[in-house]
Amino acid sequence: MSTVRKVPLRKCIGCNEMKNKKEMIRVVRTTDNGIVLDTTGKKNGRGAYVCCSECLAKAMKNRGLSRSLNAEVPEEVYEKLKEAFADLER
Repeated sequence: MSTVRKVPLRKCIGCNEMKNKKEMIRVVRTTDNGIVLDTTGKKNGRGAYVCCSECLAKAMKNRGLSRSLNAEVPEEVYEKLKEAFADLER
């Protein structure tokens, strides 16, 4: 009898859909209030997830990322996210 592993699900801040954690990119507000991309998914801090470039555009428009992290997100973080999604789509 095999055990069924639970798949961790997280909510995308752009489309508000629950998706597999490994399919999304995590943005983290660290303890020193820096905002960075988390490629490993294991950094300490408050995290928010984005699943695709369309959802990133929605999150930028309605300031969903800033609300989720309770901090202002610098423009350079948005640029890094755009580059990351561009690399994934190739």
